[in-house]
Amino acid sequence: MTTFHDLGLSPKITDALTEAGLTEPTPIQEQAIPLALEGHDVLGLAQTGTGKTLAFGLPLMEHLFQMKGKPQDRTAKALVLAPTRELVNQIADNLRALTGETRMKVTTVVGGQSINRQINALARGTDILVATPGRLIDLMDRRAVDLSQTRQLVLDEADQMLDLGFIHALRKIAPKLGTPRRTMLFSATMPKQMEELSSAYLNHPKRVQVSPPGKAADKITQSIHFLPKTEKPKKLREILSQDLDALTLVFSRTKHGAEKLMKGLVADGYNAASIHGNKSQGQRDRAIKAFRDGTITVLVATDVAARGIDIPGVAYVINYDLPEVPDNYVHRIGRTARAGREGEAIAFCAPDEGDLLRQIQKLMKIDIPVASGEAPAMGQGGGAKGRSSGNRRRGGGGQGQGRGQGQGQGQSQGKPGNGQRRRRRRAAA
Repeated sequence: MTTFHDLGLSPKITDALTEAGLTEPTPIQEQAIPLALEGHDVLGLAQTGTGKTLAFGLPLMEHLFQMKGKPQDRTAKALVLAPTRELVNQIADNLRALTGETRMKVTTVVGGQSINRQINALARGTDILVATPGRLIDLMDRRAVDLSQTRQLVLDEADQMLDLGFIHALRKIAPKLGTPRRTMLFSATMPKQMEELSSAYLNHPKRVQVSPPGKAADKITQSIHFLPKTEKPKKLREILSQDLDALTLVFSRTKHGAEKLMKGLVADGYNAASIHGNKSQGQRDRAIKAFRDGTITVLVATDVAARGIDIPGVAYVINYDLPEVPDNYVHRIGRTARAGREGEAIAFCAPDEGDLLRQIQKLMKIDIPVASGEAPAMGQGGGAKGRSSGNRRRGGGGQGQGRGQGQGQGQSQGKPGNGQRRRRRRAAA
């Protein structure tokens, strides 16, 4: 049995891990940490929920422990870039939990929060800066942060940063970092652009991979329902009604669709909330906290908003709309079956989504089992083969006893009927 101590980490860190109840490294940690400790650039490929944060966070902390002196004003010794506010907060929380009695400082900067507070926090310098690219650029333009002393760079969920167009921000940020530097890049998928990104920013990287890109976690049971778009609300309620207390993450393709779907569920008596780009940071944080606590059992989300959700208790992921980017399907269903648990991923496929399904199955090199309905012919954009395979756990074609079939217009995020209408404001990524 390999332990964190075997990987070459100092007692200061292994003691903190033991106190947090962590004794055995995950496969990605076991492979990546020794290479990073040796000073290599690392390209890490692993599906979500496999422990990538500590795979780069632990060697990052180890190197910083060996550096003497406090960070100077407006500087950061290490920089971690992530595509979404939720992921930034998740990374920072995981790192802070291990700093323990040390004086290592972890600072976050994201959009949707007071930039003046972030300027004040950076004025005193920080050991690890975790940031979204957009807000970091804003702070650089205001000369609120100096990256010339930053010798450690981590790009987390790099494929999503590419999808969101952050490559231009990265090209502006990277030249401002100090040299020589060590870079670690972590991703769940490996599109062609990722190879180009690796070549541009990593120096002879060591590649570690614990699962083929595009492969879902082994403990995720997948199924798909073929049905008209108009039947999706009814089918969703049938499925939700089979296990009302389970934490269920529902993905919508658009912000408007997510909000409309959430309001309909609330009106029908479900404990639902939504997170998407039109929600303020405070609203998103409160919704995720309620979901984590079980106060909210159904969270409706868009891809960007849900990228940083790391809640081991998520039992079901429902793809109400199939994603236009096939890689995002892998990321979506990776929100369940985390930390070694089992989970179920259920997808809806309307006739006009057949091509999207075909691309997803081509990426994953599987045919998703059919729970109900019949796939359209290949010439009509179909993807999955065969007819319904019968009931499979919650996602099987059971009829259920939904609380309501309509698309109600309730306004609350918790219990229905409070009549409160909340103002939405657009939040930066």
